[in-house]
Amino acid sequence: MEKSPAEDPSKAGRTHEQTAQDNVPKSGERPDQGVAPTNDHYNPEGQLKKEEEHIPAPEVARAKYLFPVLAQPVETLTGLKLEERMKVAAGVTAVIKSMQFSWSEGGMNRGTRGLLKMNQKDGFDCSSCAWPDPDDHRSVAEFCENGAKATASDADDKSCGPEFFAKHSLADLSRMTDRDQNNAGRLTHPLIKRPGGTHYEPVEWMEAFQIIGRELNALSSPDEAAFYTSGKVPNEPAFLFQLFVREFGTNNLPDCSNMCHESSGSALSPTLGLGKGSVTLNDIHEAEVILVIGQNPGTNHPRMLTALQKAKRNGAKIISVNPLIEAGLNHFKNPQDFMNPVRALGALMGDGTQITDVYLQVRVDGDMALLRGIMKHLFEAEDRNPGQVVDRAFVNEFTTGFESFEQNIRNTSWEDIEEISGVSRAELLEAANLIANKQKIITCWAMGVTQQRKGVETIQEIINLQLMKGAIGKPGAGTCPVRGHSNVQGDRTMGIWEKPHKNFLDALEKEFGFSPPREQGLDTVESIKAMVLGKIKVYFSLGGNLLAAGPDTELIAEGMRKQKLTVFVGTKLNRGHLVTGETSLLLPCFTHLDIDMQKSGHQMTSCENSMGVVSQNKGVLVPLDGQMLSEVAIISGMALATIGHRTKVDWVAMTQNYDNIRDHIARVIPGFENFNEKLRRPGGFYLPNGPRERKFTTENGKANFTTTTLEKPLLEPDQLVLMTVRSHDQFNTTIYEYNDRYRGIHGERRVLFMNKQDMAARSIKAKDLIDITSHYEGEQRTVEKFVAVPYDIPKGNVCAYFPEANPLVPISSVAKVSNTPTSKYVVVTVVPAAVSNGASEKAMAREAVEA
Repeated sequence: MEKSPAEDPSKAGRTHEQTAQDNVPKSGERPDQGVAPTNDHYNPEGQLKKEEEHIPAPEVARAKYLFPVLAQPVETLTGLKLEERMKVAAGVTAVIKSMQFSWSEGGMNRGTRGLLKMNQKDGFDCSSCAWPDPDDHRSVAEFCENGAKATASDADDKSCGPEFFAKHSLADLSRMTDRDQNNAGRLTHPLIKRPGGTHYEPVEWMEAFQIIGRELNALSSPDEAAFYTSGKVPNEPAFLFQLFVREFGTNNLPDCSNMCHESSGSALSPTLGLGKGSVTLNDIHEAEVILVIGQNPGTNHPRMLTALQKAKRNGAKIISVNPLIEAGLNHFKNPQDFMNPVRALGALMGDGTQITDVYLQVRVDGDMALLRGIMKHLFEAEDRNPGQVVDRAFVNEFTTGFESFEQNIRNTSWEDIEEISGVSRAELLEAANLIANKQKIITCWAMGVTQQRKGVETIQEIINLQLMKGAIGKPGAGTCPVRGHSNVQGDRTMGIWEKPHKNFLDALEKEFGFSPPREQGLDTVESIKAMVLGKIKVYFSLGGNLLAAGPDTELIAEGMRKQKLTVFVGTKLNRGHLVTGETSLLLPCFTHLDIDMQKSGHQMTSCENSMGVVSQNKGVLVPLDGQMLSEVAIISGMALATIGHRTKVDWVAMTQNYDNIRDHIARVIPGFENFNEKLRRPGGFYLPNGPRERKFTTENGKANFTTTTLEKPLLEPDQLVLMTVRSHDQFNTTIYEYNDRYRGIHGERRVLFMNKQDMAARSIKAKDLIDITSHYEGEQRTVEKFVAVPYDIPKGNVCAYFPEANPLVPISSVAKVSNTPTSKYVVVTVVPAAVSNGASEKAMAREAVEA
């Protein structure tokens, strides 16, 4: 057998001698994905929610008077300009915006080089969304507008070093907008805020590692620390991070998955046997019908529009389900068409490709009822055409639970379906008619579903629909949860999870010779509660911005302030770095773009996309001057300082050559056999996927239908339901600008989209200042100084951007089973702004101080 590059230095960093075509599945074929089942460490038995004592709602509106360092985005309005929402996504404007942002951030040379190598087989993986790259041909510009913005931000040629932090206290920095914090430049030196300090100041790496080791070892139990992970972290450092945490002695590994697609894993694992989607990019192209539910690809996964366009050109019908009419689901002008002489004129002059055939403007949290309506129509069609609508052969051979599921759907009344979904029976029939005689069906979904109260059961209804049609495990059909971050799926595959399987822990023990902890750890919501209650004393963040990404912003801030030590590993300044524990470390690391040189040479890492393809990630830009380290080096330095001579792991060898990390991964995680060899194939390799082959690794070996329960929302007459979303000039919590041009918003983020009838009922006019209060279990949280914007949104629903609206999301309002915060279901009331002059603000300030 060929030696791995770790054993043969001459092969380190080289591309495997293999043509791209060797790894490309042909149309209608399944990809070569090996025979081992993917171990995604999903343990349905570990989903019991921990009981915690009640935590009162924090002060939200008055917090700005109580604490010198602001946890919430500043309330200063930046100047709203309203335009009509756009009906077409991308086009020339997207190209211009991409170039402008790239050159303004990284300069023309760095910016252009970064774009040309992004998502290429010999380049680096986009640090933005996890949409897959084509298996075969890739265009010169294999990126979208938001990917270009993320890459330009990473390629920033401005330094945010010790001089910057000497000039600005943490309190001063917290009064900058989130955009200006990000635009301050790349973090270049390790920094420390010492006890009682007001500024970050320089610290040597060795001292930083010693502080981490000292504080961790001083804990009475390893479970008094929490180790948070962002989806931006590649596979190799993710594997090392969980390895260190478990050798240290805890499973407290909360991560961003807990707040996004945890509901997907909770639904998919017990029904199909794998907590991931089952389709490939080629399946999207071949589908006859595609449902896009609770997702806005035009902003959050723009390259998905190219795949939907190709599907449309191949004859597919698309059904979109969303409370908002989104430009990307309406029409799409593909920038790639401008380079095609046949299509260039049409792309320039026309409206582009119509994406959606049937648009169902569902009420927030009404998707389960909507899906039941579609399936009720399908059963009625089956009654009229026996054997023509339901795939009885598939149901009988591969599934269980069909009879109970069928009865549940048939017993659901049309009155309940229409009332809860807000969509008429006739509209649902139009969608059902597109599906009825088709078999190649794909359903895509994102956080518009996963962050609902019943997100898990809603996804199980999606699976029910796929199963009754036999639309899984064949070309052009299957499930497609679309991940919102570059390697969030890969991090979970690497073991970043608080509820690991026994077989994964057994493999770690066998490989490294220590006994990993077996007790279930804390997820993100549980970790926040534990921090507030004083049960967590050290918080370590490998990337990300929990303060801005999580629910109940002021409660997270309260937990951070109670920490003995907070540690933040990052590339750019964000608000989460400013609300700290008694001691705080801010440690700079490389981005995906940076050339990572270690003792054995230029290193590469890897990422897993939404469709289970693992590909290489190799930096192309020389890092800025400074003292940045790779994530691998930071984790290893921390491990050596904490565990020291007790460690069973050769941290030095793995830092010197990342091939050594991959050799360990190959022996621990099924599907990664010969990892180093397969990673060097152009385009990477597919991980095993049982449902893709109709191999359902559930407990009973079958695909399981689910009988769900439908609930009506219980609201007071003046209450509305809020959902939070991103703007177009935003990626997760990173704010690039104050605009959202597809929705007609320019120069402002503190806006609330409202139905015109709801505004009239409250005597609110366009651009009026308003206050928003959330209501949960008798407690209230209020944010002030938002601007009312009339919008096409279902009556009774409102919408705002996160992180501005996150203080309204109660920590205990979570989806059943997955424990995901319900950012897509927050009960609120809206009133004209109470504070209208300086005298009132001074009175509130005095009241806060006295309290």
